[in-house]
Amino acid sequence: MAMSNSIVNATRSAQRKMMEKIMDAALSKVSRDREESFLKLVDLAESFYGDAVTKEQYDSIREAIKDPDNRWMVFINRVLDETNPHVAKTAIMNLGYGAFFKGTKMIRKNREKYRCNIPWLILFDPTSACNMNCAGCWSGTYGHKYNLSYEDMSRIVTQGKELGVYLYMMTGGEPLVRKKDIIRLAEEHNDVEFSIYTNSTLIDEEFCKEVVRLGNITFQLSIEGTPETNDARRGDGHYEKVMKAMDLLKKYGIVFGTSICYTRDNIEAVTSDEFLRMIADKGARFGFYFHYMPVGNNAVPELLPTMEQRKYMIERIRYIRSNECDIPFFPMDFQNDGEYVGGCIAGGRNYFHINSAGDAEPCVFIHYSDSNIREKSILEILQSPLFMEYHKGQPFNRNHLQPCPMLENPEILQKIVHKTDAKSTDLESPEEVEHLCSKCTQYAADWAKEADEIWGQKKHRKSNYQNYAPENRVC
Repeated sequence: MAMSNSIVNATRSAQRKMMEKIMDAALSKVSRDREESFLKLVDLAESFYGDAVTKEQYDSIREAIKDPDNRWMVFINRVLDETNPHVAKTAIMNLGYGAFFKGTKMIRKNREKYRCNIPWLILFDPTSACNMNCAGCWSGTYGHKYNLSYEDMSRIVTQGKELGVYLYMMTGGEPLVRKKDIIRLAEEHNDVEFSIYTNSTLIDEEFCKEVVRLGNITFQLSIEGTPETNDARRGDGHYEKVMKAMDLLKKYGIVFGTSICYTRDNIEAVTSDEFLRMIADKGARFGFYFHYMPVGNNAVPELLPTMEQRKYMIERIRYIRSNECDIPFFPMDFQNDGEYVGGCIAGGRNYFHINSAGDAEPCVFIHYSDSNIREKSILEILQSPLFMEYHKGQPFNRNHLQPCPMLENPEILQKIVHKTDAKSTDLESPEEVEHLCSKCTQYAADWAKEADEIWGQKKHRKSNYQNYAPENRVC
Protein backbone atom coordinates (compact mmCIF):
# COMPACT_ATOMS: atom_id res chain seq x y z
CA MET A 1 0.00 0.00 0.00
CA ALA A 2 2.82 2.42 0.88
CA MET A 3 4.51 1.70 -2.46
CA SER A 4 1.20 2.23 -4.28
CA ASN A 5 0.64 5.59 -2.54
CA SER A 6 4.17 6.73 -3.35
CA ILE A 7 3.64 5.93 -7.05
CA VAL A 8 0.35 7.85 -7.06
CA ASN A 9 1.99 10.83 -5.34
CA ALA A 10 4.92 10.79 -7.78
CA THR A 11 2.51 10.68 -10.72
CA ARG A 12 0.52 13.60 -9.35
CA SER A 13 3.68 15.59 -8.71
CA ALA A 14 4.81 15.02 -12.31
CA GLN A 15 1.38 16.01 -13.61
CA ARG A 16 1.42 19.21 -11.58
CA LYS A 17 4.88 20.16 -12.86
CA MET A 18 3.71 19.57 -16.42
CA MET A 19 0.70 21.80 -15.76
CA GLU A 20 2.97 24.50 -14.32
CA LYS A 21 5.02 24.57 -17.52
CA ILE A 22 1.88 24.85 -19.60
CA MET A 23 0.61 27.66 -17.36
CA ASP A 24 3.88 29.59 -17.59
CA ALA A 25 3.50 29.61 -21.37
CA ALA A 26 -0.22 30.46 -21.15
CA LEU A 27 0.63 33.51 -19.04
CA SER A 28 3.15 34.65 -21.61
CA LYS A 29 2.23 37.73 -23.64
CA VAL A 30 3.23 35.83 -26.81
CA SER A 31 -0.04 34.84 -28.50
CA ARG A 32 1.46 31.81 -30.25
CA ASP A 33 2.76 30.36 -26.97
CA ARG A 34 -0.59 30.97 -25.33
CA GLU A 35 -2.54 29.25 -28.12
CA GLU A 36 -0.30 26.20 -27.95
CA SER A 37 -0.75 26.08 -24.18
CA PHE A 38 -4.52 26.17 -24.44
CA LEU A 39 -4.47 23.35 -26.99
CA LYS A 40 -2.26 21.28 -24.67
CA LEU A 41 -4.79 21.85 -21.89
CA VAL A 42 -7.57 20.49 -24.10
CA ASP A 43 -5.42 17.42 -24.89
CA LEU A 44 -4.80 16.98 -21.17
CA ALA A 45 -8.50 17.30 -20.39
CA GLU A 46 -9.33 14.69 -23.03
CA SER A 47 -6.86 12.26 -21.48
CA PHE A 48 -8.35 12.86 -18.02
CA TYR A 49 -12.07 12.77 -18.85
CA GLY A 50 -12.14 10.47 -21.86
CA ASP A 51 -15.60 10.09 -23.36
CA ALA A 52 -17.34 11.99 -20.53
CA VAL A 53 -17.11 14.81 -23.09
CA THR A 54 -17.68 14.04 -26.77
CA LYS A 55 -14.94 14.32 -29.41
CA GLU A 56 -17.07 16.91 -31.21
CA GLN A 57 -17.07 19.08 -28.09
CA TYR A 58 -13.29 18.82 -27.68
CA ASP A 59 -12.81 19.69 -31.36
CA SER A 60 -15.19 22.64 -31.03
CA ILE A 61 -13.06 24.01 -28.17
CA ARG A 62 -9.90 23.56 -30.24
CA GLU A 63 -11.43 25.50 -33.13
CA ALA A 64 -12.38 28.33 -30.79
CA ILE A 65 -8.80 28.49 -29.45
CA LYS A 66 -7.42 28.78 -32.98
CA ASP A 67 -9.78 31.64 -33.82
CA PRO A 68 -8.19 34.93 -32.67
CA ASP A 69 -11.56 36.68 -32.96
CA ASN A 70 -13.55 34.19 -30.91
CA ARG A 71 -15.39 36.18 -28.26
CA TRP A 72 -14.51 33.94 -25.33
CA MET A 73 -10.86 33.54 -26.30
CA VAL A 74 -10.58 37.34 -26.44
CA PHE A 75 -12.25 37.37 -23.02
CA ILE A 76 -9.86 34.77 -21.51
CA ASN A 77 -6.81 36.54 -22.91
CA ARG A 78 -8.00 39.81 -21.43
CA VAL A 79 -8.48 38.25 -17.98
CA LEU A 80 -4.98 36.74 -18.09
CA ASP A 81 -3.41 40.03 -19.17
CA GLU A 82 -5.02 42.11 -16.44
CA THR A 83 -4.53 39.64 -13.57
CA ASN A 84 -1.44 39.62 -11.36
CA PRO A 85 0.73 36.76 -12.75
CA HIS A 86 1.11 35.03 -9.37
CA VAL A 87 -2.63 35.25 -8.70
CA ALA A 88 -3.43 33.97 -12.19
CA LYS A 89 -1.02 31.04 -12.04
CA THR A 90 -2.04 29.98 -8.53
CA ALA A 91 -5.75 30.17 -9.35
CA ILE A 92 -5.34 28.23 -12.58
CA MET A 93 -3.20 25.57 -10.92
CA ASN A 94 -5.60 25.14 -8.01
CA LEU A 95 -8.72 25.18 -10.15
CA GLY A 96 -7.33 23.75 -13.38
CA TYR A 97 -5.09 21.04 -12.07
CA GLY A 98 -6.39 20.67 -8.50
CA ALA A 99 -10.15 20.91 -8.98
CA PHE A 100 -10.84 20.08 -12.64
CA PHE A 101 -8.23 17.41 -13.29
CA LYS A 102 -7.03 15.68 -10.13
CA GLY A 103 -10.08 16.58 -8.05
CA THR A 104 -12.69 15.54 -10.59
CA LYS A 105 -11.08 12.12 -11.02
CA MET A 106 -10.96 11.57 -7.25
CA ILE A 107 -14.54 12.76 -6.80
CA ARG A 108 -15.98 10.47 -9.49
CA LYS A 109 -14.08 7.51 -8.08
CA ASN A 110 -15.29 8.28 -4.54
CA ARG A 111 -18.91 8.65 -5.68
CA GLU A 112 -18.80 5.07 -6.89
CA LYS A 113 -16.81 3.85 -3.90
CA TYR A 114 -19.00 5.39 -1.18
CA ARG A 115 -22.30 5.39 -3.12
CA CYS A 116 -23.24 8.88 -2.01
CA ASN A 117 -22.89 12.44 -3.25
CA ILE A 118 -19.34 13.83 -3.25
CA PRO A 119 -19.28 17.58 -3.95
CA TRP A 120 -17.04 19.59 -6.23
CA LEU A 121 -17.01 22.51 -3.80
CA ILE A 122 -17.84 23.15 -0.16
CA LEU A 123 -19.36 26.41 1.06
CA PHE A 124 -18.91 27.37 4.71
CA ASP A 125 -19.51 30.33 7.03
CA PRO A 126 -16.52 31.41 9.14
CA THR A 127 -18.86 33.55 11.25
CA SER A 128 -22.46 34.62 11.74
CA ALA A 129 -21.29 38.18 12.38
CA CYS A 130 -22.09 40.82 9.80
CA ASN A 131 -21.57 44.56 9.83
CA MET A 132 -24.72 45.09 7.75
CA ASN A 133 -28.44 44.27 8.00
CA CYS A 134 -29.87 43.92 4.48
CA ALA A 135 -33.63 43.66 3.91
CA GLY A 136 -34.78 40.07 3.48
CA CYS A 137 -31.44 38.54 4.61
CA TRP A 138 -31.32 36.15 7.55
CA SER A 139 -27.64 36.72 8.38
CA GLY A 140 -27.90 40.28 9.64
CA THR A 141 -30.07 39.16 12.59
CA TYR A 142 -27.65 36.54 13.93
CA GLY A 143 -25.07 38.78 15.54
CA HIS A 144 -21.64 37.59 16.74
CA LYS A 145 -22.87 34.43 18.48
CA TYR A 146 -21.53 31.76 16.17
CA ASN A 147 -18.11 31.10 14.67
CA LEU A 148 -16.24 28.18 13.16
CA SER A 149 -12.90 27.92 14.91
CA TYR A 150 -9.75 28.00 12.82
CA GLU A 151 -9.37 24.28 13.56
CA ASP A 152 -12.92 23.64 12.31
CA MET A 153 -12.20 25.40 9.01
CA SER A 154 -8.86 23.69 8.48
CA ARG A 155 -10.42 20.30 9.22
CA ILE A 156 -13.16 20.94 6.65
CA VAL A 157 -10.54 21.64 3.98
CA THR A 158 -8.29 18.74 4.99
CA GLN A 159 -11.16 16.22 4.93
CA GLY A 160 -12.52 17.71 1.71
CA LYS A 161 -9.19 17.31 -0.07
CA GLU A 162 -9.13 13.64 0.89
CA LEU A 163 -12.33 13.25 -1.17
CA GLY A 164 -11.09 15.39 -4.09
CA VAL A 165 -12.53 18.82 -3.19
CA TYR A 166 -10.18 21.68 -4.15
CA LEU A 167 -12.58 24.64 -4.21
CA TYR A 168 -13.95 26.25 -1.03
CA MET A 169 -16.33 29.18 -0.90
CA MET A 170 -17.08 31.31 2.15
CA THR A 171 -20.15 33.30 3.01
CA GLY A 172 -21.74 34.35 6.26
CA GLY A 173 -22.36 36.68 7.96
CA GLU A 174 -19.51 38.63 6.50
CA PRO A 175 -16.50 36.31 6.08
CA LEU A 176 -13.94 39.12 6.21
CA VAL A 177 -14.82 39.74 9.84
CA ARG A 178 -12.43 36.74 10.18
CA LYS A 179 -9.83 38.24 7.85
CA LYS A 180 -6.74 37.07 9.80
CA ASP A 181 -7.94 33.46 10.01
CA ILE A 182 -8.82 33.45 6.31
CA ILE A 183 -5.29 34.56 5.42
CA ARG A 184 -3.86 31.86 7.68
CA LEU A 185 -6.16 29.23 6.14
CA ALA A 186 -5.23 30.21 2.57
CA GLU A 187 -1.57 29.98 3.48
CA GLU A 188 -1.85 26.58 5.15
CA HIS A 189 -3.89 25.16 2.26
CA ASN A 190 -2.24 26.92 -0.66
CA ASP A 191 -3.08 24.02 -3.01
CA VAL A 192 -6.82 24.85 -3.01
CA GLU A 193 -8.78 27.86 -4.21
CA PHE A 194 -10.84 29.99 -1.83
CA SER A 195 -13.64 32.19 -3.13
CA ILE A 196 -15.27 34.69 -0.80
CA TYR A 197 -18.75 36.21 -0.97
CA THR A 198 -18.39 39.62 0.63
CA ASN A 199 -20.22 42.90 1.07
CA SER A 200 -16.89 44.60 0.12
CA THR A 201 -16.75 46.97 3.09
CA LEU A 202 -13.71 45.32 4.73
CA ILE A 203 -11.49 45.11 1.63
CA ASP A 204 -8.55 47.47 2.06
CA GLU A 205 -5.06 48.05 0.64
CA GLU A 206 -3.25 45.91 3.23
CA PHE A 207 -5.57 42.97 2.66
CA CYS A 208 -5.14 43.20 -1.12
CA LYS A 209 -1.36 42.92 -0.70
CA GLU A 210 -1.81 39.73 1.33
CA VAL A 211 -4.18 38.29 -1.27
CA VAL A 212 -1.59 38.89 -4.01
CA ARG A 213 1.11 37.26 -1.88
CA LEU A 214 -1.03 34.16 -1.34
CA GLY A 215 -2.55 33.98 -4.83
CA ASN A 216 -5.40 31.59 -4.00
CA ILE A 217 -8.30 33.88 -3.02
CA THR A 218 -10.95 35.31 -5.35
CA PHE A 219 -14.03 37.37 -4.54
CA GLN A 220 -17.71 37.76 -5.34
CA LEU A 221 -18.87 41.24 -4.38
CA SER A 222 -22.50 41.82 -3.42
CA ILE A 223 -24.09 44.56 -5.47
CA GLU A 224 -27.64 45.13 -6.65
CA GLY A 225 -27.86 47.58 -9.51
CA THR A 226 -27.91 51.34 -9.25
CA PRO A 227 -26.94 53.29 -6.12
CA GLU A 228 -30.68 53.63 -5.43
CA THR A 229 -31.69 49.95 -5.85
CA ASN A 230 -28.56 48.74 -4.07
CA ASP A 231 -28.66 51.04 -1.05
CA ALA A 232 -32.42 50.64 -0.65
CA ARG A 233 -31.75 47.04 0.42
CA ARG A 234 -28.20 47.26 1.78
CA GLY A 235 -28.11 50.67 3.41
CA ASP A 236 -26.89 54.16 2.53
CA GLY A 237 -23.29 54.34 1.35
CA HIS A 238 -22.85 50.65 0.53
CA TYR A 239 -22.73 51.18 -3.25
CA GLU A 240 -19.85 53.64 -2.88
CA LYS A 241 -17.91 51.12 -0.76
CA VAL A 242 -18.35 48.42 -3.42
CA MET A 243 -16.98 50.81 -6.05
CA LYS A 244 -13.93 51.46 -3.87
CA ALA A 245 -13.35 47.71 -3.34
CA MET A 246 -13.57 47.08 -7.10
CA ASP A 247 -11.00 49.78 -7.75
CA LEU A 248 -8.60 48.22 -5.23
CA LEU A 249 -9.00 44.69 -6.58
CA LYS A 250 -8.49 45.88 -10.15
CA LYS A 251 -5.41 47.88 -9.11
CA TYR A 252 -3.78 44.80 -7.58
CA GLY A 253 -4.78 42.41 -10.37
CA ILE A 254 -6.99 40.25 -8.15
CA VAL A 255 -9.69 38.13 -9.78
CA PHE A 256 -13.22 39.08 -8.74
CA GLY A 257 -16.81 38.81 -9.82
CA THR A 258 -20.19 39.77 -8.46
CA SER A 259 -22.88 38.12 -6.34
CA ILE A 260 -26.31 39.47 -7.17
CA CYS A 261 -29.64 38.57 -5.63
CA TYR A 262 -32.36 39.45 -8.11
CA THR A 263 -35.78 40.40 -6.80
CA ARG A 264 -39.03 41.80 -8.13
CA ASP A 265 -37.70 45.29 -7.35
CA ASN A 266 -34.20 45.19 -8.86
CA ILE A 267 -34.17 42.63 -11.68
CA GLU A 268 -34.06 45.16 -14.51
CA ALA A 269 -31.43 47.29 -12.75
CA VAL A 270 -29.01 44.38 -12.20
CA THR A 271 -29.21 43.08 -15.77
CA SER A 272 -29.19 46.28 -17.82
CA ASP A 273 -26.46 46.93 -20.37
CA GLU A 274 -25.49 50.06 -18.47
CA PHE A 275 -25.00 48.19 -15.20
CA LEU A 276 -23.11 45.28 -16.78
CA ARG A 277 -20.77 47.57 -18.71
CA MET A 278 -20.10 49.51 -15.54
CA ILE A 279 -19.07 46.48 -13.46
CA ALA A 280 -17.07 45.09 -16.41
CA ASP A 281 -15.21 48.39 -16.73
CA LYS A 282 -14.51 48.20 -13.00
CA GLY A 283 -12.86 44.80 -13.53
CA ALA A 284 -15.55 42.24 -12.68
CA ARG A 285 -15.31 39.38 -15.16
CA PHE A 286 -17.98 36.95 -13.93
CA GLY A 287 -21.09 37.03 -11.82
CA PHE A 288 -23.41 34.71 -9.94
CA TYR A 289 -27.09 35.62 -10.06
CA PHE A 290 -29.27 34.25 -7.26
CA HIS A 291 -33.05 34.17 -7.35
CA TYR A 292 -34.48 35.67 -4.15
CA MET A 293 -35.48 32.87 -1.74
CA PRO A 294 -38.12 33.55 0.95
CA VAL A 295 -36.07 31.88 3.68
CA GLY A 296 -36.64 32.63 7.36
CA ASN A 297 -39.47 34.03 9.42
CA ASN A 298 -38.41 37.58 8.48
CA ALA A 299 -38.44 36.85 4.72
CA VAL A 300 -40.23 39.18 2.31
CA PRO A 301 -42.17 36.98 -0.17
CA GLU A 302 -43.21 40.10 -2.05
CA LEU A 303 -39.63 40.26 -3.35
CA LEU A 304 -40.13 37.04 -5.37
CA PRO A 305 -39.82 37.85 -9.11
CA THR A 306 -42.95 37.67 -11.23
CA MET A 307 -43.35 34.94 -13.82
CA GLU A 308 -42.65 37.43 -16.59
CA GLN A 309 -39.50 38.57 -14.82
CA ARG A 310 -38.24 35.02 -14.46
CA LYS A 311 -38.80 34.35 -18.16
CA TYR A 312 -36.99 37.60 -18.90
CA MET A 313 -34.07 36.46 -16.72
CA ILE A 314 -33.62 33.22 -18.66
CA GLU A 315 -33.52 35.04 -21.99
CA ARG A 316 -31.37 37.88 -20.70
CA ILE A 317 -28.59 35.75 -19.19
CA ARG A 318 -28.35 33.62 -22.31
CA TYR A 319 -28.13 36.74 -24.46
CA ILE A 320 -25.29 38.17 -22.35
CA ARG A 321 -23.37 34.92 -22.88
CA SER A 322 -24.08 34.82 -26.60
CA ASN A 323 -21.89 35.98 -29.47
CA GLU A 324 -24.38 38.79 -30.12
CA CYS A 325 -23.36 40.53 -26.88
CA ASP A 326 -20.01 42.33 -26.61
CA ILE A 327 -19.97 42.97 -22.84
CA PRO A 328 -16.80 41.32 -21.38
CA PHE A 329 -18.63 39.61 -18.53
CA PHE A 330 -19.73 35.99 -17.97
CA PRO A 331 -22.91 35.60 -15.89
CA MET A 332 -24.24 32.39 -14.31
CA ASP A 333 -27.76 32.02 -12.96
CA PHE A 334 -28.03 29.73 -9.94
CA GLN A 335 -31.71 29.00 -10.57
CA ASN A 336 -32.09 29.04 -14.35
CA ASP A 337 -28.89 27.31 -15.48
CA GLY A 338 -29.97 23.92 -14.16
CA GLU A 339 -29.83 22.45 -17.67
CA TYR A 340 -26.05 22.82 -17.70
CA VAL A 341 -25.48 21.17 -14.30
CA GLY A 342 -28.24 18.57 -14.27
CA GLY A 343 -30.70 20.32 -11.95
CA CYS A 344 -30.28 20.86 -8.21
CA ILE A 345 -26.58 20.84 -7.28
CA ALA A 346 -27.14 20.83 -3.50
CA GLY A 347 -27.03 18.05 -0.93
CA GLY A 348 -23.41 17.39 -1.87
CA ARG A 349 -24.20 16.57 -5.49
CA ASN A 350 -21.93 19.42 -6.47
CA TYR A 351 -21.88 21.42 -3.24
CA PHE A 352 -23.25 21.75 0.29
CA HIS A 353 -23.13 24.33 3.07
CA ILE A 354 -21.75 24.39 6.62
CA ASN A 355 -23.07 27.23 8.75
CA SER A 356 -21.19 29.12 11.46
CA ALA A 357 -22.51 26.77 14.16
CA GLY A 358 -21.05 23.79 12.29
CA ASP A 359 -24.38 22.45 11.02
CA ALA A 360 -24.19 20.79 7.60
CA GLU A 361 -27.03 21.98 5.39
CA PRO A 362 -27.85 20.62 1.91
CA CYS A 363 -27.92 24.16 0.53
CA VAL A 364 -27.22 27.68 1.74
CA PHE A 365 -30.96 28.32 1.28
CA ILE A 366 -32.16 25.13 3.03
CA HIS A 367 -31.76 25.67 6.77
CA TYR A 368 -32.25 22.11 7.99
CA SER A 369 -29.66 19.62 9.17
CA ASP A 370 -29.10 16.26 10.83
CA SER A 371 -25.30 16.55 11.16
CA ASN A 372 -22.64 18.82 12.59
CA ILE A 373 -19.00 19.09 11.49
CA ARG A 374 -17.87 18.89 15.13
CA GLU A 375 -19.48 15.49 15.50
CA LYS A 376 -19.09 13.91 12.05
CA SER A 377 -16.53 13.84 9.27
CA ILE A 378 -17.35 15.27 5.83
CA LEU A 379 -17.86 11.74 4.50
CA GLU A 380 -20.16 10.80 7.39
CA ILE A 381 -22.20 13.95 6.72
CA LEU A 382 -22.56 13.04 3.04
CA GLN A 383 -23.78 9.57 4.11
CA SER A 384 -26.26 10.93 6.67
CA PRO A 385 -30.01 10.34 6.15
CA LEU A 386 -30.70 13.93 5.02
CA PHE A 387 -27.95 13.99 2.41
CA MET A 388 -28.77 10.47 1.21
CA GLU A 389 -32.39 11.54 0.57
CA TYR A 390 -31.02 14.27 -1.66
CA HIS A 391 -28.83 11.70 -3.42
CA LYS A 392 -31.75 9.33 -3.95
CA GLY A 393 -34.11 12.06 -5.14
CA GLN A 394 -31.97 14.05 -7.60
CA PRO A 395 -32.94 15.32 -10.08
CA PHE A 396 -36.03 16.53 -8.26
CA ASN A 397 -37.58 17.48 -11.58
CA ARG A 398 -36.61 16.36 -15.07
CA ASN A 399 -37.41 19.87 -16.23
CA HIS A 400 -34.22 21.59 -15.08
CA LEU A 401 -35.94 24.97 -15.08
CA GLN A 402 -37.59 23.63 -11.90
CA PRO A 403 -34.56 22.29 -10.04
CA CYS A 404 -35.13 23.22 -6.39
CA PRO A 405 -36.90 20.98 -3.84
CA MET A 406 -38.06 24.15 -2.06
CA LEU A 407 -38.83 26.91 -4.57
CA GLU A 408 -40.22 24.83 -7.46
CA ASN A 409 -41.02 21.50 -5.78
CA PRO A 410 -41.94 22.45 -2.19
CA GLU A 411 -43.73 19.20 -1.45
CA ILE A 412 -40.43 17.35 -1.87
CA LEU A 413 -38.50 19.32 0.75
CA GLN A 414 -41.26 18.76 3.30
CA LYS A 415 -41.10 14.99 2.75
CA ILE A 416 -37.29 14.96 3.03
CA VAL A 417 -37.22 16.97 6.26
CA HIS A 418 -39.89 14.83 7.93
CA LYS A 419 -38.45 11.53 6.74
CA THR A 420 -34.96 12.33 8.07
CA ASP A 421 -36.10 14.19 11.21
CA ALA A 422 -33.87 17.11 10.17
CA LYS A 423 -33.98 20.11 12.50
CA SER A 424 -34.23 23.79 11.64
CA THR A 425 -30.81 25.45 11.76
CA ASP A 426 -32.05 29.03 11.69
CA LEU A 427 -29.80 30.50 14.36
CA GLU A 428 -32.34 33.02 15.68
CA SER A 429 -35.88 32.01 14.76
CA PRO A 430 -36.34 28.33 13.79
CA GLU A 431 -38.72 27.94 10.88
CA GLU A 432 -41.06 24.99 10.39
CA VAL A 433 -40.65 23.45 6.94
CA GLU A 434 -44.38 23.84 6.27
CA HIS A 435 -44.09 27.57 6.89
CA LEU A 436 -41.12 27.89 4.55
CA CYS A 437 -42.70 25.86 1.76
CA SER A 438 -46.08 27.55 2.05
CA LYS A 439 -44.37 30.72 0.77
CA CYS A 440 -43.35 28.81 -2.38
CA THR A 441 -46.49 26.77 -3.17
CA GLN A 442 -48.29 29.27 -5.39
CA TYR A 443 -45.04 30.41 -7.00
CA ALA A 444 -44.17 26.78 -7.85
CA ALA A 445 -47.58 26.12 -9.39
CA ASP A 446 -47.48 29.30 -11.48
CA TRP A 447 -43.92 28.71 -12.64
CA ALA A 448 -44.54 25.04 -13.54
CA LYS A 449 -46.86 26.10 -16.37
CA GLU A 450 -44.34 28.56 -17.78
CA ALA A 451 -41.32 26.31 -17.26
CA ASP A 452 -42.93 23.31 -18.96
CA GLU A 453 -43.79 25.42 -22.00
CA ILE A 454 -40.24 26.83 -22.26
CA TRP A 455 -38.63 23.43 -21.68
CA GLY A 456 -40.78 21.72 -24.29
CA GLN A 457 -39.78 24.15 -27.00
CA LYS A 458 -36.11 23.12 -27.09
CA LYS A 459 -33.95 20.07 -27.56
CA HIS A 460 -31.86 19.13 -24.54
CA ARG A 461 -28.50 17.39 -24.67
CA LYS A 462 -27.99 14.40 -22.37
CA SER A 463 -24.69 14.56 -20.53
CA ASN A 464 -22.29 11.63 -21.04
CA TYR A 465 -21.56 11.74 -17.30
CA GLN A 466 -24.73 11.83 -15.20
CA ASN A 467 -24.07 12.71 -11.59
CA TYR A 468 -27.11 10.98 -10.11
CA ALA A 469 -27.73 7.81 -8.16
CA PRO A 470 -27.54 4.88 -10.62
CA GLU A 471 -31.31 4.26 -10.54
CA ASN A 472 -31.98 7.90 -11.59
CA ARG A 473 -29.72 8.00 -14.63
CA VAL A 474 -31.26 8.16 -18.09
CA CYS A 475 -29.90 5.62 -20.56
